[in-house]
Amino acid sequence: MTSTSEKLSVGEKIGYSLGDLAANLIFQTLVTFLAFFYTDVYRIPADVAATIIFVVGLIGAFVFTPVMGFVADRTRSRWGKFRPWILWTAVPFGVLSMLAFSTPHLGEYGKVAYALATYTLLVLIYIANNLPYSALSGVLTGSMDQRNSLSSFRFVAVMIAQFIIQVLLLPLVLILGGGDKAVGFRNTMVVFAIIGTIFFLITFFTTRERVVQASEQRSSIREDLADLARNRPWLVMLALTILVFINLALKGGMYVYYFKYYMDGAQLAHFLDVIGFDRMIDGLNHTLTGMGLARFQWPKDPPTSAFSLFNAGGIIFMIVGIGFSRRLADRFGKRDTFGGALFLSTLCLLAFWFYPPTAVWLVMVSYILHGFFYGITTPLLWAMIADVADYSEWKNNRRATAIIFSAMLCGLKAGLSVGGALVAGILAAYGYEAGAATQAPHVVEGIRLSVSLYCSIPFLLGVALLFFYEIDKPMEVRIERELGDRRAAVAASAAAL
Repeated sequence: MTSTSEKLSVGEKIGYSLGDLAANLIFQTLVTFLAFFYTDVYRIPADVAATIIFVVGLIGAFVFTPVMGFVADRTRSRWGKFRPWILWTAVPFGVLSMLAFSTPHLGEYGKVAYALATYTLLVLIYIANNLPYSALSGVLTGSMDQRNSLSSFRFVAVMIAQFIIQVLLLPLVLILGGGDKAVGFRNTMVVFAIIGTIFFLITFFTTRERVVQASEQRSSIREDLADLARNRPWLVMLALTILVFINLALKGGMYVYYFKYYMDGAQLAHFLDVIGFDRMIDGLNHTLTGMGLARFQWPKDPPTSAFSLFNAGGIIFMIVGIGFSRRLADRFGKRDTFGGALFLSTLCLLAFWFYPPTAVWLVMVSYILHGFFYGITTPLLWAMIADVADYSEWKNNRRATAIIFSAMLCGLKAGLSVGGALVAGILAAYGYEAGAATQAPHVVEGIRLSVSLYCSIPFLLGVALLFFYEIDKPMEVRIERELGDRRAAVAASAAAL
């Protein structure tokens, strides 16, 4: 391996991060609203929607992702291994995002076929884009400290995208659709596609691959797989990634139902009045109309407004948590910081089990605290995966960055598939009726359990798994030092030839 300067400029960190913002405008929409879009907008039965999300997700995880990992690691171009994929997939990603959230009138079976086809293609192009993008973080620099910093920049961008989706998407859908959610989703995706394509191009032009595979290194697919099988930190991170994304998809997909059917509407309205939210929207509209502009079309029902504020508070404090992440990781190591923060964030989720429908303030405060503690973990997951790639190189004298990241994206897609399918599957199992003004008590109980007990189980299992992850702070320092010496020796030998 050879590498040049390890320090990344702020411009490169921002340029790299914009790629995550672009991808997450679509990714967060899939996590939070795909089940809702299929069941309540496109009117696909909940059990069929669950099957589509689950099956396509598993195909993406265990077929598309590993194949893409092998291809990316063996890509040779004047731009490097991973950067060209960001360029090649930018436009197709945008086009398929628009198609996946369109609602053509095709009849009952035609709609299912259309949803299956467009979601499959979107998952395929997402993997072709996001796997090389993620692997790129492992070759921009060999410095673990710089990776911590890069991850913090990256996940601030992720949180911005999450804020846009979880707080502003429904108002955007209403504004851009003139009250028609189907038209609104389609038009919103057009906007996201244009923005995303531009951001991907910025990522491509502002980054550079520095950790470069030595020309004499050649490894077979069998050798890459054997390295993975012997890499215990990789096995732990694979399982951890699956569990984290089961949680994110399950609770993220269920919250919209939680506010609509579990929380007390009168108390939500009172909460909005007390904090002055309705007056703020009225004042904004008074200003806009006074300037001759159109009114801001915020959803008028209290559950939707409260749901948006709930998400906003959580995301804002996730960003605050990200600000603490690097300093804590530098002091205590990524593993211990991640495990402690994940456990505390889980306690905040378990608290939802005890809250009655009227406990609006407790729900809001608990989610803010959850957001803060979970925010500490978000940059560390991908930085730890990059460390696992270093660990593999350190142990085996071979580097296979993309296949390691592809395995983690297998976990990500598997977790999202299971979690997303659980949203629709739990609703179907409890007898959810799409579009109904109210739901039966046992359905509401299933929703309550999903956002508290059910979604806490994966996080608690993840905390337990970290006891088997051996890359603690002292080992991080040792790996970085010894790999740096090896790369310097290789560079000196190459210069002497």
